[in-house]
Amino acid sequence: MFSSLKVRNYRLFFMGQVVSNIGTWMQRIAQDWLVLSLTGSSAAVGITTALQFLPMLLFGLYGGVLVDRLRKRPTLLVTQSSMALTAIALAVLTLTGHVQVWHVYVAAFAVGLATVVDNPARQSFVSELVGPKQLQNAVSLNSANFQSARLVGPAVAGILITGVGTGYAFLLNGLSFIAPLTGLLLMRARELHAVERAPRGKGQLREGVRYVTGRPELIWPIVLVGFVGTFAFNFPVYLSAFADDVFHAGAGAYSMFNTLMAVGSVAGALLAARRGTARLRLLIAAAMAFGALEILAATIPTLWMFALLMVPLGLFGMTVNVTTNTSIQMSTDPAMRGRVMALYMMVFLGGSPVGAPIVGWITDTYGARVGLAAGGAVAVLAAAVIGLILARVGNLRLSIGWHRGHPRVRFVPREQQEQLAPAA
Repeated sequence: MFSSLKVRNYRLFFMGQVVSNIGTWMQRIAQDWLVLSLTGSSAAVGITTALQFLPMLLFGLYGGVLVDRLRKRPTLLVTQSSMALTAIALAVLTLTGHVQVWHVYVAAFAVGLATVVDNPARQSFVSELVGPKQLQNAVSLNSANFQSARLVGPAVAGILITGVGTGYAFLLNGLSFIAPLTGLLLMRARELHAVERAPRGKGQLREGVRYVTGRPELIWPIVLVGFVGTFAFNFPVYLSAFADDVFHAGAGAYSMFNTLMAVGSVAGALLAARRGTARLRLLIAAAMAFGALEILAATIPTLWMFALLMVPLGLFGMTVNVTTNTSIQMSTDPAMRGRVMALYMMVFLGGSPVGAPIVGWITDTYGARVGLAAGGAVAVLAAAVIGLILARVGNLRLSIGWHRGHPRVRFVPREQQEQLAPAA
């Protein structure tokens, strides 16, 4: 489960990200709550989320082209430093009492610009740290790392918000970037698994798009996480509305929801690290379960029942995330990985500028329960349709029968289905 941590460079990267990710989650919670307290609007929270991910939607593919051309470690030093400075600037504005909602909007957009390059660089840098044999394990541990920080970050953010204010959460996030920057500087360049960089040339963006669209094992998982990320993963909108409008429980409940979801997410990521392969059928099943749980959560009447449901919701959500990420990286040529991962992140994260205002409007107009149920319904429908498409591409058919006295539903090759038909 933890085999890739034996690699020194990856271990430095991993430890730096632990500290930085805690700060990132603190800022996410503080940012959402600050906007809600300044405006009283779930739609404004959605706009903030949209602005943070809008650059990925607009420039994500260009970021992937740059990442394939540039050395990853110096690139990450620049992007991580810029995000640190943005957090410190927002902290100063908040602590001095001059913060306005448009300041938060600008800061969210600035972080989004850095993310355009930072995300594909971090995703593809992992293969240079550990090599192909440990790639799946390292990708899964990265997700566990991010979600483990989610256990600590929201809890600390809740304490800071209620105790001393949101400004200190922004300040601590800015300082937390010291850890990954130090880790990057301490790495041994000779131990990196160098990947040949793409030379400058025309048509590299189109080349990346053609590469993905010509491979069903890449394009359809990306389409699926596009629907899920756009409509079902807008938890800043959903959970803040449930905490404030449905249960009237304040920032503490919002922090608790995120923390419990992180418990399930960590479990999902660790199970993925232990798993041998990343199968597309697991992705489809996890996406359908995730959407169904969101629909169920929308009907839950009490705060504690809703909170406990965050654990399995986090588990299946992380299973979707890690399975997609791993299967795409394992199916991609290293020279194309920056562009492919940029497209993946553009669709997964860049869908929020489209989805967040929509689900924010639905939540404000029809209530948080309707908004969450609608997001879950989109995830279920998308998983069902894309599952059937992948089955058709793979020449599979649905087999329904009995096995040792129990009903069994599975996809089998068409030839096998025809052989089983007479026996049925």
